[in-house]
Amino acid sequence: MISDKLSFSKNLFWDADLSELDIEKHAPYVVGRVLDYGSWDDWLLICQYYGMDKIKSIALGIRSMERKSLSFIATATNTPENQFRCYKLLQSKNLHWYF
Repeated sequence: MISDKLSFSKNLFWDADLSELDIEKHAPYVVGRVLDYGSWDDWLLICQYYGMDKIKSIALGIRSMERKSLSFIATATNTPENQFRCYKLLQSKNLHWYF
């Protein structure tokens, strides 16, 4: 369960039952949500809880991520974007317009 000490933004887990959400067991879900939809305070919260090395290892395996989130985590961890699992999937999407 998410501890009372970890007060994420209310919109972050809108589709999840917080009483069932285990921050250790569901770490990829938590990190992915914070990267894609979280605020700066949410980012600082997971940095304190997991540490940068664990966040990096989790993010490397995330299947789907927004482009801006990928750029951010690649820069924050000093890791090339092409090493992330989601990079290959982003490259294979055929977009009509790229913003």
